[in-house]
Amino acid sequence: MLDDFLLRAALAGLGVAIAAAPLGCFVVWRRMAYFGDATAHAAVLGVAIALALSVSVFLGVLAVALAMALTVSGLGGRGYAMDTLLGVLAHSALAFGLVAASFLSGVRVDLMAYLFGDILAVTPADLAVIWGGAALVLAMLGWRWSALLTATLNPDLATAADIDPRREQMVLTLALAIVVAVAIKVVGALLISAMLIIPAAAARPFSRTPETMALLAGLIGGAAALAGLGASWRLDTPTGPTIVCIAALAFLAASLFSALRARR
Repeated sequence: MLDDFLLRAALAGLGVAIAAAPLGCFVVWRRMAYFGDATAHAAVLGVAIALALSVSVFLGVLAVALAMALTVSGLGGRGYAMDTLLGVLAHSALAFGLVAASFLSGVRVDLMAYLFGDILAVTPADLAVIWGGAALVLAMLGWRWSALLTATLNPDLATAADIDPRREQMVLTLALAIVVAVAIKVVGALLISAMLIIPAAAARPFSRTPETMALLAGLIGGAAALAGLGASWRLDTPTGPTIVCIAALAFLAASLFSALRARR
């Protein structure tokens, strides 16, 4: 029989994998990896603000992650080089968050838990937030799936089909902010982007349709979460980074399989 905290950790990892899988596919298709990084790094600033105002960390992270995503989207078309803009905003938000956390008097802040995750400390309330956020993200993406795919493949075709690409970008932006807010407790701000990108990238060589890729990404992410949790428990290693390491090994295996299949 699993201990309660291990069962909660397993459910939390599965919840994050389910939320991140379809969104991660769009991140890969749209080449938004740096966009995800910038949003995730802003989460630390959201934690500091939430603790300073004595409000829910989830709400603080969600608000700041959404503000960061909207800022990047708004400035992207105004003459700034996107990679430079994302680099400036991502590292600035992380630095300001760490500095702001150091000014919190009378509040004990475990920065390592927010940077790299603390899945073993997940509470039943955290589980409710994680699975509620996952359900919301899946509902949003399911509702807009066809429009999101069209806008991703060809914005001009989307416009001709009466689909506003900027509106679909806003849907992805909101979904990304929610995933960052629910995942920070599991893998931490520095590793959220990895859980978005790596399972989706590992699923790509085996997928013939977008739906298949999203499903396989969820399975790979869930398997990585469970295997990483088990390996961390046995090897006494940090759980969040171990989960990402397992996902990276899955990507390596998928890449080798794809290379061998291409040579044949």
